[in-house]
Amino acid sequence: MAEDKDTRYRECREKIRALCEGEEDVIAKMASVVAVLHGTMADFFWTGFYRATAGGLVIGPYQGSVGCLRIEFGRGVCGTAAATGRTQVVADVHRFPDHIACDARSQSEIVVPVRDAAGGLLGVLDVDSERLSCFDDKDREHLEEILGETFATGAEA
Repeated sequence: MAEDKDTRYRECREKIRALCEGEEDVIAKMASVVAVLHGTMADFFWTGFYRATAGGLVIGPYQGSVGCLRIEFGRGVCGTAAATGRTQVVADVHRFPDHIACDARSQSEIVVPVRDAAGGLLGVLDVDSERLSCFDDKDREHLEEILGETFATGAEA
């Protein structure tokens, strides 16, 4: 299974690199990342971005069921990732303090902060699964690498 996950992430990285090469618009990149990840990774039930604004996080491009429109910095898994700047890997969302349930089917979650080339917070990538303990360090490593390549290099819009 680990090899399959690595293979799928490599496929995602190649597709995202090809789609986003030369693109400067952040939202276009976000939409492309979401489409590739959601379409390739079997256990990704909800895949999307929450964009950083002065007032917190606001939903960005996503695929899956309806998501929460706004999340305060420091609230829930997404707000915690944004406030701390650290990826959150949550095996059981029902055990996470202050978890925000946008869809009751979500069981586990990974949220990765997204930074621009200057280190500024663009937002977070949020991925939910209907399966407990779906995400691990491999997911964290691959997603951090993909997002770093896609958003922390080159010009920003």
